[in-house]
Amino acid sequence: MSMSDPIADLLTRIRNGLQARKTTVDVPRSNIKAAICRVLKEQGYIEGFEEIDNPPQGMLRISLKYLSDRRPVMQGMRRVSKPSLRVYNGHSEIRQVRSGLGIAIVSTSKGVMTGKQARAEKVGGELLCEVW
Repeated sequence: MSMSDPIADLLTRIRNGLQARKTTVDVPRSNIKAAICRVLKEQGYIEGFEEIDNPPQGMLRISLKYLSDRRPVMQGMRRVSKPSLRVYNGHSEIRQVRSGLGIAIVSTSKGVMTGKQARAEKVGGELLCEVW
């Protein structure tokens, strides 16, 4: 499998892990993936993640989160900006996801943050994905 889009790979592994009711999924580590995981944890979509030293690049072990009735907290996720078609938004163009029930994850000059944070900070950036 080619790793032309590591973020799509991250989302797919999380999605597959949730469908299989796994407690954790492992993904190859990168700074951008670690930053996305940090946002997902801050927003309560995952329990947490840890970095595992595993040459050559290390792994991220992501602890998935479920509701009391064993449904995943994350109902869905969508890759927005792809390597073939990058999507950049100014801070005023970042829209709400699912009427505010979801989050957009944006890569800005001030780091990776939610769309809401980017609007508040008045920074635009690349719309990486949406999670709800």
